[in-house]
Amino acid sequence: MAHHHDHSHAHGHAGHSHAPDNFGWAFAIGATLNTAFVIAELIFGYAANSLALISDAVHNLSDVVALLLAWGAAWLAQKQPTQRHTYGYRRASILAALFNAGLLLVAVGGIVVEAVNRFYAPPPVAGMTVVLVAALGVAINGFTALLFMRGRHGDLNIRGAYLHMAADAGVSLGVVVAAGIIMLTGWLWLDPAISLVIAAVVFWSGWGLARDSVNLALDGVPRGIELSDVKDYLGGLDGVVEVHDLHVWAMSTNETALTAHLVRPGGSDDAFLHHVCEELSHRFNIHHSTLQIEVDAAVCRLAPADRV
Repeated sequence: MAHHHDHSHAHGHAGHSHAPDNFGWAFAIGATLNTAFVIAELIFGYAANSLALISDAVHNLSDVVALLLAWGAAWLAQKQPTQRHTYGYRRASILAALFNAGLLLVAVGGIVVEAVNRFYAPPPVAGMTVVLVAALGVAINGFTALLFMRGRHGDLNIRGAYLHMAADAGVSLGVVVAAGIIMLTGWLWLDPAISLVIAAVVFWSGWGLARDSVNLALDGVPRGIELSDVKDYLGGLDGVVEVHDLHVWAMSTNETALTAHLVRPGGSDDAFLHHVCEELSHRFNIHHSTLQIEVDAAVCRLAPADRV
């Protein structure tokens, strides 16, 4: 029996962002500003004897590394495919997001340990120094977050950079408030207490980033895409009687791929295939679709639901 296969390998680009083209300057500006700020925080944090300020500096240092990793991964994602890496280096962005999440969670552990130790004997804190430096952090981190704001929904790496910076701005604001209260009341325990709040904020953003990046690293369906909705759409196409061997996974933090076998007894043509690929792009932000058309599912060894 003849087994008729048609293959379409079409790309739709609606909503498809390329981080290095659009955010190269954002990465450069953000990394430069935050590197300078980390140095300032460490110097003045030690001078003011403020764990909150030092904790924020450690957190910001992890953000600098995160920005550099995300920038490098976004650049690698644009490299052309090779004979050995036929998809190019797109998945480097997923690995960078995963590593960034790990950095955040490690930073949490260090901050918590030092904060707990300081609760037993909180040292005096130079409140005004802390207020001024932390206020500068609000401005720098808030500005950097704005640079990444428009790309936070389409790319996990950009989302990670945005979350890092937005959380930092909030944390720095908390340090300003805590330092002001310490100056007014003399409650030195507030310094390690605000450090624990910083740790909680960092953990929250790091956990979400870790969850999503692990999912992508394991070829899970990207967040925001329901596999059942994709299958329903494909199954409802004109002439399609069955959908099997359907897979949806992330090629990078901003590009999703799909493969599927469509049983269509009437066969197919290029117009049908390209229309479906365009619709997958517009409806589900799946930009890299490969469809195999079959006239008889009985001869396809991948047709059973338990076969992968």
